[in-house]
Amino acid sequence: MPRESRELILLTDDSAIAAPPALVRAGLETLPAAIATAGARTSERFIDFFTANIRNRNTRMAYAVAVRQFFNWCEQRGLQLEAIRPTTVAAYVEQLGAGMAKPSVKQHLAAIRQLFDYLVTGGILLSNPAGAVRGPKYVVKRGKTPVLSADQARQLLDSIDVAELSGLRDRALIGVMVYTFARVSAVTTMRVEDYFEHGKRA
Repeated sequence: MPRESRELILLTDDSAIAAPPALVRAGLETLPAAIATAGARTSERFIDFFTANIRNRNTRMAYAVAVRQFFNWCEQRGLQLEAIRPTTVAAYVEQLGAGMAKPSVKQHLAAIRQLFDYLVTGGILLSNPAGAVRGPKYVVKRGKTPVLSADQARQLLDSIDVAELSGLRDRALIGVMVYTFARVSAVTTMRVEDYFEHGKRA
């Protein structure tokens, strides 16, 4: 399989390492100092984490932001890769929680934890400093939109005048939403061939 065209990311004054454009597009134009100073093997493994391990572009972008922010925070405190401990990650997560929504904090921690896991499996680190760090507890609250009972759903559908074509259309749309809990946007973009009956496509 042909390799992507590559751009250079400087590591030290006398060495450089090639990085795929995908990493640059994810916002990692330069390697974090803690990674760059740890050597070429660490840098290569870091790049592979984002290019070979994460295939979804949106996930790659989100994880790149999270990892970049974490290592910027470490750099401000003069921390090298080998100096990062569970207490380091825990302190960072606690600081994030002061100004960031809990789901976002959990995503940042997941990105950091998975990166360190990848460095461990690659023989770069002996243990994952984020492995034992717990994120904030996040409970999804039940929505305020009431759920229709079966009788209410039937009453709603029966109230639609189907004498006209528009009524048949509305009844079909509302029926699909009521019985499948599909979003409005999903139902309005459905096609006839998306409908299945008894395992057979329409």
